[in-house]
Amino acid sequence: MGSVKKERRHKPLYKSFGYAFKGIGVTIKEERNIKIHISVMLLVIIFGVWLHISTIEWLICFVLFGLVISLELVNTAVENVVDLVTTEKRPLAGKAKDAAAGAVLVAAIFAGIIGCIIFLPKLIGVFL
Repeated sequence: MGSVKKERRHKPLYKSFGYAFKGIGVTIKEERNIKIHISVMLLVIIFGVWLHISTIEWLICFVLFGLVISLELVNTAVENVVDLVTTEKRPLAGKAKDAAAGAVLVAAIFAGIIGCIIFLPKLIGVFL
């Protein structure tokens, strides 16, 4: 006798998108850091329009926006899962949370450095 495989029904695609948008919305509503990232993203967009950055520079900015925001969402997921599993102070739980937060920090630092490379010369040109 072979193993009996349960047939798994997939949810409609629109429901999957709904869950994803719900997760984004809840994270934006409840997490301070993603609000900061979105605020910085909006400032970059405003400065990009004002300074007429190139198409390539826009593409770089949007890839970085996606990277930082996505990592912040994953960080929130990791923190919530760890908190769901244990309320005690446990070294492995702390390592998981710290590593997820560190991933966001690394991406944000590099996004900031790249932002400076793109924007500082243009800002200097405007004010000189």
